[in-house]
Amino acid sequence: MGKNSKQTSKIVASKASKVLRDGRFSKTSKSVAGSALAQTRPGKRK
Repeated sequence: MGKNSKQTSKIVASKASKVLRDGRFSKTSKSVAGSALAQTRPGKRK
């Protein structure tokens, strides 16, 4: 199986992070947001 070279943009990653932190979103929404964050480039930790 080939490697998936597509990655989530910083803007989408930021919105996904907000979804995960907000308790008003459904379990499905949080699952999709988690998948989006899993496809981001590893960044430098502060």
